Amino acid sequence: MRIIKKIDELRPIIKSWKREGLTIGLVPTMGYLHEGHKSLIDRAVKENDRVVVSDFVNPTQFAPNEDFETYPRDLDADAALCEAAGADVIFNPEPDEMYRDALTFVDMNKITKVLCGKTRPIHFSGVCTVVSKLFNIVTPDRAYFGRKDAQQLCVIKKMVEDLNFDIEIVGCPIVRESDGLAKSSRNTYLNPEERKAALCLSRSLEKGKRLIEGGEESVAAVLDVIKTEINKEPLAETDYAEIVDLKDLSPLVKIKKPLLCAIAVYIGKTRLIDNFIME
Repeated sequence: MRIIKKIDELRPIIKSWKREGLTIGLVPTMGYLHEGHKSLIDRAVKENDRVVVSDFVNPTQFAPNEDFETYPRDLDADAALCEAAGADVIFNPEPDEMYRDALTFVDMNKITKVLCGKTRPIHFSGVCTVVSKLFNIVTPDRAYFGRKDAQQLCVIKKMVEDLNFDIEIVGCPIVRESDGLAKSSRNTYLNPEERKAALCLSRSLEKGKRLIEGGEESVAAVLDVIKTEINKEPLAETDYAEIVDLKDLSPLVKIKKPLLCAIAVYIGKTRLIDNFIME
C-alpha cells in the first residue's frame, strides 16, 4: 500500500489501472479511521480491483467556530487500518494541494438547507466541492459513504445525478459500539461522563422507531418521544430532531415511507448525529 500526497503522483497510477481494465473504488474520509470506516473499505475491496482511501480533513466544510484545527488526526493508525483492510492507496494531500487559489466551489439548493444545513450553512458546499474534486482526481467506478451521515449521502447522490458523474454511490450501514453509540471520530472528544450521556441518541431513536413500528402515524408524536428521551439527559442539548422524506428530505406530517429520522445533539461541546431509515 502507498501513501500519496500529490495529485500529479496519483493520476498516473489511476491511469495505469484504467489501462489494465481494473475497477476502482473510492472511500472518502477525513481520517482518524475506526471500524465504521473499515466497513466501507472492506466493502470497497470486495467489490473492486483497486481501492483508494482519501484521508483529508477538508477545511472548506468547517465554519470558523468549528473544530477544524482540533479535529483528530493519526495517519500512522489510519495507514495500518487501511493496509490491513486491503486498500491499495491512501491519498493524503495538504489543503494547499487540493485548493491552492481555488475560485470554484460546488453548491446545491434545497436539500442542503435543511437538517444539518440549518446550523452549518457552508458545510455541504465544502462537502460537494471536495467530493467532486476527489471524483475527478480518482475517477472511481464506485464510491462508498456511511449512512450515519444520511443527509450527506442524499446530497452526494443528488450531486452525482445532477452533474452526470459516471459513478455508483454505495451507502453502507451504520456501525455502532456494543452499547449502541454510532461510531464517530468525534466520539474521542467525549469524557467518560459525556460518553455515557451520548447513549441518549441511540436510545431516543430506538423509542421513536418502535413507536412507528407499532403503528403511530403522527410525526409530531414520534418526535415528542424522541425529544423527551434526549431531554432526560442533563448534558444533552438538541440541535434538531426531524422526520423527513428520504428521497428529497422534505418534512413529513404523517408517517410515510421511505423516511429518514435524523437527530443532531450536543453532548457538552461535542455535536453528534445519528438516524434511522425506514424503507
